[in-house]
Amino acid sequence: MIVRLMGEGQYRVDESLAERLNELDTEAMGALERGDQAALGSLLTRMGDAVREGGERLPDEELTPSEAIVPPPDLSLDEARALFTEEGLIPDLPAPA
Repeated sequence: MIVRLMGEGQYRVDESLAERLNELDTEAMGALERGDQAALGSLLTRMGDAVREGGERLPDEELTPSEAIVPPPDLSLDEARALFTEEGLIPDLPAPA
C-alpha cells in the first residue's frame, strides 16, 4: 500500500503496518466524531510516525497513486471532516480469501 504523508512524501507500507494504520484511523474517526481536536492531532502524529518508522520512503520523482493520505497533526476538525470518508483516511483492507 502506498501512503502519502501530506507535505512530506510517499511511503510504501506492508500489510501489518496498513492494519495498524487502519486501527489508528478508526480511533481518529472517533476523535473526529467527538470533536476532540487534541486526540485527533495525537492520532495523526502517531500515524505519521508509524509510516516514517515502518514504511519505505519513495523517491520524490516517483509519482505513484496513493491509496491513503495521512494529513499533518495540526489539521482542524473542519478540515478533517472534509478529508475523512466513511472508511476514514485508510481504506479497509480486503478480508483474506
